[in-house]
Amino acid sequence: MKEVFDLSHYLHSKKNALIEAATNSIGGYPVGFIMGLVILPLSVGWIQKDPITSNLIITMLYVGVSFVRSYFLRRVFLKYKIEDNFLKAIWKFIKRSQFNSNGSSSL
Repeated sequence: MKEVFDLSHYLHSKKNALIEAATNSIGGYPVGFIMGLVILPLSVGWIQKDPITSNLIITMLYVGVSFVRSYFLRRVFLKYKIEDNFLKAIWKFIKRSQFNSNGSSSL
């Protein structure tokens, strides 16, 4: 009998969930920083006039961008079936880059 719903691609191991959460958190810092550089200077006068409303709207902007970023990363992780091999590849690249920056050849 053929199953109607195939949920296997939605199941994550603890390791995959940890990798996805770490990527999301690390990726969130530059996004939040850039948002702060754009949003906060534009809203300085408004924050002084109406601090409650301005803080609610600014917080909603951060939450909205965070939601979109999380959704996008989840779709990328599911589409490309990114697992711990992804982190191993990044770690190799970082080590190779550090080795090459010391003036040595990686070959």
